[in-house]
Amino acid sequence: MFDLQDLFQWDRFITPTIIKTFYWLVIGLIILFGIAGILSSLSVMAISPFYGFVLLLASIAGVVVGVVFSRIAAEFILIIFRINEHLGAIRDQGGMR
Repeated sequence: MFDLQDLFQWDRFITPTIIKTFYWLVIGLIILFGIAGILSSLSVMAISPFYGFVLLLASIAGVVVGVVFSRIAAEFILIIFRINEHLGAIRDQGGMR
């Protein structure tokens, strides 16, 4: 975790420690929107079964795609910070002049 002092000092990044929290918040939002889409597809299904079924499939696919892309985005951010840490270690070892 990070201390409150880390917010005011630039020696350490806080993003890698809080990215997991943001990831789970995004997952929660995706699931909520997916449930809303499924419920709306059920109400549309009462009017037009075909369009309701298409909306149901689109809602489920949207949840799956949203979860996968949010995971990719979170991992990309973590990779960028890890690259920065490795480059700093190489610089400290004297590998780069």
